[in-house]
Amino acid sequence: MPRSIGVVISEHISFGVVDENHVAGTTSRYPAEGSGADQIRGMPTEDLVRVQADEIKALAEGEPVDAIGLAYPGIVHGGVIQDSPNLHQLKGFSVVDAMREALAVRGIHARIAAFNDADVVASGIAAAHGKLDQLVRVWTLGNGIGFGRYPVTEGIWEGGHIVVSLDPNERFCGCGGIGHLESIMGHRAMRLRFLDMEPEEVFAAAKAGGNPRCAEFAILWHRALAAATASSIHMSGPGKFYITGPNARFVNVAFLNRCVQDMVKMSPLQGYVFEIVEKSDEIALIGAVVNARRAS
Repeated sequence: MPRSIGVVISEHISFGVVDENHVAGTTSRYPAEGSGADQIRGMPTEDLVRVQADEIKALAEGEPVDAIGLAYPGIVHGGVIQDSPNLHQLKGFSVVDAMREALAVRGIHARIAAFNDADVVASGIAAAHGKLDQLVRVWTLGNGIGFGRYPVTEGIWEGGHIVVSLDPNERFCGCGGIGHLESIMGHRAMRLRFLDMEPEEVFAAAKAGGNPRCAEFAILWHRALAAATASSIHMSGPGKFYITGPNARFVNVAFLNRCVQDMVKMSPLQGYVFEIVEKSDEIALIGAVVNARRAS
């Protein structure tokens, strides 16, 4: 049977063949070792296309390919990456056209669609949890902050750039905007804020006590996520919010709930809940293919 292949760029590039709603076989990644975030940020677009096309050809193993779902950080619409604050070289890049051309040279002709990386995580969670008929929202906490939504619908949904602070000194967001959620929660932003400590050290010190600066930041970090979540609740209604990504480990769900309770007071909107799910390349790959099939 024809194969469906998912490709997701986050801190690294992950690849996998998706059969129904699960990954068939093992996933692969580029670079093979380490996170690879710095290496990927520095790669020219033609090299990124080549790496993806070569791996897709390897996964096809000479068999027909039906659908290919691609996912990238940033605003992705109509096959074009309109902007990507964490991968600046992709801004304005017609990724679907470029991939279609590169794959044709390699003898692969398939339906191709591209999406935001957080959106495919939401779709993957919906598929894995049997919720393809429900609204699914997810925060992805990593180098940047993503907000994924399933089902995919018209809109930008760049939740990581929701304004949660009026402090003009909150300038750490990768896009350069002031007061954004990513300016507080993003891994890169935290490293810029605490030049003498890594994020994991900051949260360890906050938990241990005795470091007011770290303790105050941990509160700010949670309140920022609560504020962005409250904005989504007030716009789209209550429900479950999934939290994933490498920095989901820093979330204190009980405290986050208390913060949201202070911000959402209308009784019809108070039916919300948080669930932390382990970061998984497989979930994102499944979501990329689910979205590609539905787009087709």
